[in-house]
Amino acid sequence: MKRMIYTIKPEHHNIEDLTRILEEHPEIRFVSLMGVDIGGNGTDEKIPIKLFLKDMEEMLTYGIQTDGSSVELQGIADLNDARVDLLPDKDCVWFVDYNYEYYNEENGLPVGTLKIPSFIIHGGKFVCSRSILKRATEFFKAEIMKLLKKYPHLSETLGFRYDDVDEILLTAATELEMWVKTPEQSADYEELHISQVLKEQYWKRTMGTVRTVLEKIMDLLELYDLKPEMAHKEVGGITNKIDTRGRITHVMEQLEIDWRFSNALQASDNEIFIRELIEDQFRNHGLEVSFKAKPIEGVAGNGEHTHLGVAVKLKNGKKVNLFSPSDMKEDYLSVIGYGALMGILKNYEVINPIVASTNDAFNRLKPGFEAPVCTVTSLGGTKEQPSRNRSVLLGVIRNIFNPHATRFELRSPNPYSNTYLVIAACYQSMLDGILAVTEAGMDCKALEKEISKKYGEDAVYLEKYREYRSEMDVFEYYTQEERDKLYGKAPATVWENISAFSSNEEKQQVLKNGGVFTDELINSFKLVTTEKWKNELSGRIIHDNIMLLKTFVRLHREHDHATDLDVVNWEKIVYLKTKLMKDSMTKKCIFTKIKNAISEGDYDTASDLQIQMNEKMSEIRTLYIEYKNNIF
Repeated sequence: MKRMIYTIKPEHHNIEDLTRILEEHPEIRFVSLMGVDIGGNGTDEKIPIKLFLKDMEEMLTYGIQTDGSSVELQGIADLNDARVDLLPDKDCVWFVDYNYEYYNEENGLPVGTLKIPSFIIHGGKFVCSRSILKRATEFFKAEIMKLLKKYPHLSETLGFRYDDVDEILLTAATELEMWVKTPEQSADYEELHISQVLKEQYWKRTMGTVRTVLEKIMDLLELYDLKPEMAHKEVGGITNKIDTRGRITHVMEQLEIDWRFSNALQASDNEIFIRELIEDQFRNHGLEVSFKAKPIEGVAGNGEHTHLGVAVKLKNGKKVNLFSPSDMKEDYLSVIGYGALMGILKNYEVINPIVASTNDAFNRLKPGFEAPVCTVTSLGGTKEQPSRNRSVLLGVIRNIFNPHATRFELRSPNPYSNTYLVIAACYQSMLDGILAVTEAGMDCKALEKEISKKYGEDAVYLEKYREYRSEMDVFEYYTQEERDKLYGKAPATVWENISAFSSNEEKQQVLKNGGVFTDELINSFKLVTTEKWKNELSGRIIHDNIMLLKTFVRLHREHDHATDLDVVNWEKIVYLKTKLMKDSMTKKCIFTKIKNAISEGDYDTASDLQIQMNEKMSEIRTLYIEYKNNIF
């Protein structure tokens, strides 16, 4: 293993160094250019290493051409103009992806593929997720530098001057949750639910194959210099079983793996690579891993809390966190910190469509299970008592003894959220808030008052008829009606969410400032998201629901001591099954109505019917469990 290399850093992305490194490592047999499309998918354009060595200068300078119809760039790379170019990014870390099922004959090492994060170009324009995030970081840094120069008190209160600044540092990190299971084996839902309620698995010791794979993954992350910080069981799962030969079976566990933060673009690249590494390692040991937001209905889903920080690096090497106030015991945040926090909260209507762009995402974003659905933050009970409120959308992470640690935690993303676009949208929104409160001349006390405002109170930047801060558990303290009034009604479907772009033109402009997002790119995202939503709804979700409903069969017979409760419950089940999936000559069922609405392009109706379908499916699941449990 020591003879293998795992990364090639930016300082070696020149022809001389690359040629030497690749010739010294014949186990690296392929090069893959990884562009990330609007849907968040990483391309795998695999090229033989001999061809790369031969044409390296041209590939690094001009990239390679490929078929854009195979990536999600709807409305941009259409069939009549589908060619796109993949241009290597020479300013980020390149990873070597090893295939541990295929070994090089020359030195016996696993065959490797040099994975090069790249930009996707169409018609001379950078149109990919990576390029959007790069523009967002460059625009944010430039605007903050202008702000520090225009308003010297911003930096002076934090102990430095504008002329002292070397660069703006934007840091990001993601927490990755997943479910791991043995193939073709499953656990009873009730068993999983009770285990979760009793917290039988949370932070418990891993065992057997899961422990082995988890430890291998942590070691590999270290070899890739990704600086793993922790791995542990999450709240979901059940205890494994052991067969007669001593093998562990019926694995069904929820895990989390965290690693160190990086700059925004590198953090997003790292996440894609780590997700693939985790999948490979579990598969190599006979286990399946799922990063779906809600792989199992009714129990904990997979989140991917996204952490965001902003700092300056001074010319003397010192770093100053721009979110931290000069006195951590006097204020929660600095002026810049408050502005950034309020910017995300105010503009979340146009961030949310990017965060939750799939049906699966909405399966997770429901009250309970610590799923954040209310646009609200928590600062903490006192300045010296950091917030631990897990019911809010946007957490403020702070340590009064360590100002460098201050950051925001966006709790709504899941492992399949497009992290590049999520972070880019957050930076654009943070910048909107920072500029607004700074130009309004607001100090920390005024900003604390504004973010703590009550419904109906006037505000300088935030909206009058909204609240933005709660130190209470919003699901326990408020009713659904109160939450909708105070924090805005959360969308319930992908279509409701994606429609927020059209109904929030002013906030959509925030994303487009500095040319970061464009009308063309936002339209492409809407097309990609809508296409996925309607095809999955009509082609997969309805089919899966039909298959489930067909398993809900009558279990009681009259002479088997059936009670009136059994009869009544079964009649309710039949009624719901009919309502959902059975047509008559005069009436169409909900499933048919959804399909018809989608084929007619009536997405508002399809979305409303999807809500009805979800409610009735939840009702019938619960009812059938009650019915089944009452049968001898």
